[in-house]
Amino acid sequence: MVFNERPTKRMKTRVTADLYDFLTFPFAGDFSDALPFRNRVHRFLADHARVAFPPSLFPSLMTWQILFRVGEVVDGSDLSSAMVTLDIVEEDVTCSRSTVYCDQCRVVGWSGHPVCRKRFHFIIRSGSDAVEAYQRPCSKCGDLLQLSEARCKTCNLDICVDDLEDWLYLQIEDNTHLLHGVVHSNGYGHLLTLNGREGGSMHLSGSDLIGFWDRLCAAISVRKVTVMDLSKKFGLDYRLLHAITNGHSWYGNWGYEFGTGCYGLTKEAYKKAVDTLSNLPLSSFSFQGRGPRNRVHTVISLYQSLAETELLTIKDLFSFLLKLVNRKPSQHEFTSPINILVSWTRNEVEEVQQALIKVLLASSACNKAKWATRRTLKGAVSMRVRSSELVDYSLKHLPGKLAANGMVVCSRCNPTSSAVEFRLGPFTNGFTSNSSYPSKEQVISDLTFLFNTIIHPEKKFSYRPKIMRKTIADSARTLLDCKQFMKNYEADHVITETPTDIKLWCHVELSDHPKEDQPSPPPELIVLPIDATVDDLKNEVTSAFQEVYAMYKRFQAEELLGYGKISNLYTLKFLFGANTSVRILGKCPTKHGLSRFRKERGTEEWKVDCTCGAKDDDGEKMLACDTCGVWQHTRCAGIGSSAPSKFECRRCVSSYMKTKKYPISSSSETCKLKTSCRDEATAVACNINVNFGVR
Repeated sequence: MVFNERPTKRMKTRVTADLYDFLTFPFAGDFSDALPFRNRVHRFLADHARVAFPPSLFPSLMTWQILFRVGEVVDGSDLSSAMVTLDIVEEDVTCSRSTVYCDQCRVVGWSGHPVCRKRFHFIIRSGSDAVEAYQRPCSKCGDLLQLSEARCKTCNLDICVDDLEDWLYLQIEDNTHLLHGVVHSNGYGHLLTLNGREGGSMHLSGSDLIGFWDRLCAAISVRKVTVMDLSKKFGLDYRLLHAITNGHSWYGNWGYEFGTGCYGLTKEAYKKAVDTLSNLPLSSFSFQGRGPRNRVHTVISLYQSLAETELLTIKDLFSFLLKLVNRKPSQHEFTSPINILVSWTRNEVEEVQQALIKVLLASSACNKAKWATRRTLKGAVSMRVRSSELVDYSLKHLPGKLAANGMVVCSRCNPTSSAVEFRLGPFTNGFTSNSSYPSKEQVISDLTFLFNTIIHPEKKFSYRPKIMRKTIADSARTLLDCKQFMKNYEADHVITETPTDIKLWCHVELSDHPKEDQPSPPPELIVLPIDATVDDLKNEVTSAFQEVYAMYKRFQAEELLGYGKISNLYTLKFLFGANTSVRILGKCPTKHGLSRFRKERGTEEWKVDCTCGAKDDDGEKMLACDTCGVWQHTRCAGIGSSAPSKFECRRCVSSYMKTKKYPISSSSETCKLKTSCRDEATAVACNINVNFGVR
């Protein structure tokens, strides 16, 4: 048995079988009643989790754990394949040592949300770090300790409460976890870390992990989740490669769609870039019969000859390469042309293949050291066979063909020239003809070469015309600049009418705050009994917003907007039925330091107005004009890695030039670099370099 992907002591089948299966939990339909996240998450913890530490020990970091088995228990065995622990940490933001503000919220368009009182962290720790369930490493010697132990048995170090608290905060900040998702108490969350097998997981693939996360979010009524896709596969930018082959990011397999684009990019620009790259014709890169054949021509021709269907576009080519990378050996056993629907008769194919075998015999390709290339064989029979497609088909199914004297056609893919080669060899039991397919390592090498040569915007390849090179580079850069993807779970949460409940989405406005600078909390779902009154609604809204947001600690709902001076005793069902949206006016004093929880963007005031069209922080590096204070992207302003000491934006320079008060030449312009609006956002989410779901 392995525990958090590490071996553990034997455990009886009865105990293992009682655990939830990680690959199917939570089960669909377990949480069918419509409750808001703030209520659902606590019910989930009460039903399925156990408290890891007494609440009085760390009041700002309540911690729970759930133990899972991975897969079914084998009959007659006392071992399961693996076990894994989910840690849930309820962080009280108002008392936490961590930062008050959420960098992810700032860069995905939620910077106007008030700061939530609680953050719920869902963590599956990496097997390389840690750890059997309910254990942690000693800070001095590194040996594993039970969380309840007061002293290390190896080095006799006394374990104090501060040591445990430090360890808990390290778990929140660690970016090597297999899974780390955080959900604010208003139901808006972020997937921070996801590491499948390429990220260090021994038993759980990226698909297993995000499948679990997706089911969990649906079960606990999460509203929206974002992810910054910085994934790598084979060292390549996977969000670009997957968009070309599938039309969306890898997260799109689980419903994540375009969220926000950097540099003012829109969903329409993203889709246009995907279509442009996916539909690029391979003929633009193929050998045209003029000049020497280069490696790009050779590699593309190789895979076109191996594919069962014609490869016409970049999407076709890269999809086929990924299919070869993940193929199983049994997938390419020799298939007789007789069993495939083609445009030629069996006799025609047989005749061409016999002609090819005669060429092999004549060229002495029955010697192990002698190989004949596919191009040579095709050229030798092309004068006798007018159909080039027939020759290609016959060559594709030539490996494994029996010849005279017990010989059989062998094939290989030459790793140096990327050419398919043939020879005759002795027939042996268990012979397979898969050698004409490149090895997995060679396919990955060719995939990397083609990706970097043709697609990557920073690589150079002199294919013609130049306008195509610019189109490809611009489209690829657009896809790389679109990192934020979002799933809206609210669309899946169908609120059905029930005879016993009233469900209302409540929008709150503050009468004691200026309208132009009000925080903008999303509406909260309020569930009331069918006979609830206006007074009940006000009380429940007051309680809900006080519970969710730190700034609303003293909030008081006062008026139901749009209904005049209605009595508090009026029954709600007679006003607007069982399901609707209402607006509530209230007051929210922000004394005693509560104003710092006003917005996720923080207390500082800054304005973004970049030439690319960006109007808000998107996580990219920015600088502020030393005159007007407006922020712009360093890339859009033409600022490299080394920044001058002063920066004047184009608008200010233009204004000075018109008034002749400040003549300035472009050569003497200097600037002052300031990191954005939040450089930390990139640092927090840059850890997602995993095998996303294809292994």
